[in-house]
Amino acid sequence: MGQPTLILASASPRRRELIARLGVEPAAINPADIDETPLAGELPRDYATRMAREKAAAAASDDSHVLAGDTVVCAGRRILPKAEDEATARRCLELLSGRRHRVLSAIALRAPDGRLRERLSETVVIFKRLSTDEIDAYLASDEWEGKAGGYAIQGIAEGLIRRIQGSHSGVVGLPLYETRTLLKSAGFDLA
Repeated sequence: MGQPTLILASASPRRRELIARLGVEPAAINPADIDETPLAGELPRDYATRMAREKAAAAASDDSHVLAGDTVVCAGRRILPKAEDEATARRCLELLSGRRHRVLSAIALRAPDGRLRERLSETVVIFKRLSTDEIDAYLASDEWEGKAGGYAIQGIAEGLIRRIQGSHSGVVGLPLYETRTLLKSAGFDLA
């Protein structure tokens, strides 16, 4: 019996780069187009998990496994948006400046028969207190565009982070330990 095939339900180049570190090449990229609006009163953990499940279901295949993920930046119970404009990114960075926040990275692996395996990675990230000049310089980099919480840990922002406790790859967008565990449990041959 050969290696199972995998569809990655994400257009994120970061997720493709991360999964390649596990020696896995998706047979196809099929981004899930779903409504990503949080439900009223939905907690960040529940939201991240629901999004991963719904993306996996939306990209379901009769002959391949589907891997989907969602990364949520939250301050307390507040889910921070993906920064689609500079004003949103600025508000996120001002809120995160000098304080601890969590990054939840949920992954769901849907088998061809519909069975679902899932994991959630939780990472604590603490930014230094950011000056207006530091925020302005970061915004000028355009790294924040489309990023949950208005920053990308794998770039310039990493130099502004005092401490991280948890999965660095989870903050980037795909927690590798949890992903490896799911894929191995589904029969993927990984080193």
